Amino acid sequence: MDELLGRKTPHSAPAEQAVIGSMLIDTRCIPEVLEKLKADEFYSKLNRDIYETINTMFSYGQTIDPVTVLDQMKVRGVYQEGNESYMAEVMRVTPTAANVLEYAAIVRDRALLRRLGEAADEINNMVYEGSGEAETMLEAAERRIYALRQGRNVGGLIPVSAVVQNVFDTLSEAAASGEKIPGISTGLPDLDRVTLGLNKSELILIAARPGMGKTSIALNLALYAAMNLKKTVAIFSLEMSREQLVTRLLSRASLVPSQNLLTGQLSEQQWREISDAAQALSATDIRIDDNPSLTVSEMNAQCRRVPNLDLVVIDYLQLMQSAGSGHSWSNESRTQAVSDISRMLKIMAKELNVPVICLSQLSRANESRQDKRPMLSDLRESGAIEQDADVVIGLYRDGYYNKECENPNLAEAIILKNRKGQTGTVELLWLPEYTTFSSVEKHREDDE
Repeated sequence: MDELLGRKTPHSAPAEQAVIGSMLIDTRCIPEVLEKLKADEFYSKLNRDIYETINTMFSYGQTIDPVTVLDQMKVRGVYQEGNESYMAEVMRVTPTAANVLEYAAIVRDRALLRRLGEAADEINNMVYEGSGEAETMLEAAERRIYALRQGRNVGGLIPVSAVVQNVFDTLSEAAASGEKIPGISTGLPDLDRVTLGLNKSELILIAARPGMGKTSIALNLALYAAMNLKKTVAIFSLEMSREQLVTRLLSRASLVPSQNLLTGQLSEQQWREISDAAQALSATDIRIDDNPSLTVSEMNAQCRRVPNLDLVVIDYLQLMQSAGSGHSWSNESRTQAVSDISRMLKIMAKELNVPVICLSQLSRANESRQDKRPMLSDLRESGAIEQDADVVIGLYRDGYYNKECENPNLAEAIILKNRKGQTGTVELLWLPEYTTFSSVEKHREDDE
């Protein structure tokens, strides 16, 4: 098509050849090149075949030189007549392996230009075919461009060999980091042990009746990730204002009771503690949006523009609008809307490749039971929420219903669903004066 239109497809044959030549001349540069380049970024099929062969051989620790590579190409069924002379020519014209990363950067740049051109053609076709509303098309276009920015293709069948390589890379990263859990730590060790942290592309639902501390535990997790782990966190608050949220964060970070922060009745020591906490909080990368009428698409669009995003928190699901809707719902349409929203949230988590924590109200069904602990069937309005979520955590405090109970501040995080395996109950300590939760074990250590 490009040839018919007289357009030249962006690529650099000399740069591609220089990358291959460098890898054959000096095998020490291979690990660096494999980090920078993917096989599908080569325009020439022959260069792609040679690169994939070298990649596979390197993964299995085999000796790499022109003879062994040619032999392996025969084994893989990609060898053709004339490959020997091509490889010899490539090595002859490569000036030096020292500049291999510059050659790789050129190959990547041209590949990105080709993909950008393909995306532009797809968007153009979509617009002129009139397939959908303008808002839907804009969302599809943004998704396509965001995938390019992240260095990913949208959709398409991927060979299992490439996926195996991705899994091995993830395993290697996990082993090198020395962390006991693969995801972002919650700061609550007992919860980490069950959930294995907050993992990429997961939708994590925290569900409870009003007043149980949903917002508090979500802010706990956000603050720990941002302050202790230096992560970038986006918080969408559809219920509370930015100022209310930051007041809670300050109370948690300074361990000054939130009541004192609200009334301004502070001792000199408390002023110092709040000042230190404010400084530490200001140094974190937490972004807050308190627009009460956001749709998932709008949240997703904002998140795409945040560099190096690590975690998203949404408070809370039942206040959200599905695209193009208002607030007048019948029960049936509301159920459908919540189903759509939960599905879009899962897609958002996958696309952004970050954990998305969404808070959800529970129905009143538990109020009529003797045991008021939450169950999956209590999720309001839709079984789709339960289906889309990777982890569902129900919060329960006996002290909420029974002020005379033995330990009114003992809370339970009940893991109702966990795609990674284990379910069960994790005990936490509710600290009402700071509107926050603490690990029972950690609190005992602090008291000693």
